[in-house]
Amino acid sequence: MPPLALFGVSVAFGFIAWLTVTALYIWPVLRSQSRVLALRPLLILHSFRFIGLVFLVPGVVSPNLPVEFARPAAYGDLVAALLALFALAGLQSRLGLVLVWLFNLWGSADLLNAFYQANRVGLAPGDLGAAYFIPTIVVPLLAITHGLMFRILLRPLVGSRDSGALSEST
Repeated sequence: MPPLALFGVSVAFGFIAWLTVTALYIWPVLRSQSRVLALRPLLILHSFRFIGLVFLVPGVVSPNLPVEFARPAAYGDLVAALLALFALAGLQSRLGLVLVWLFNLWGSADLLNAFYQANRVGLAPGDLGAAYFIPTIVVPLLAITHGLMFRILLRPLVGSRDSGALSEST
């Protein structure tokens, strides 16, 4: 099987595996929690997106990794990690929820842009070197949890708490 096909199969299986974990273990817990409690672990997960900086580390990725892919992917992930941390810090306030929306829109667009740029520059799976696990294991989880965050953010509101954080029906 050609390397590009193997890569595609790996990404597909990453999505299938994480969708299964999400359906069986993650969503059943999150859907019963308040908005703040449900968003907290998802934002913590995304605070690890600094891992995208590995695309800039020689020896981890191939010297053939196109810089037109590596820089936007690395720094886009770093911005996403920072936004996740800011949103997490302010989660109990209305500003925090605005930051969650900002993070979720940025982070989702960043993942889509990385796939677009990889195709645009003709990224070969071998160019990723040891970072091959990012699009095959990490990105599917990140994409799925962005979807969960949108679902949580779009739940109907039922009022507000004394702390200023919004709650919603389940």
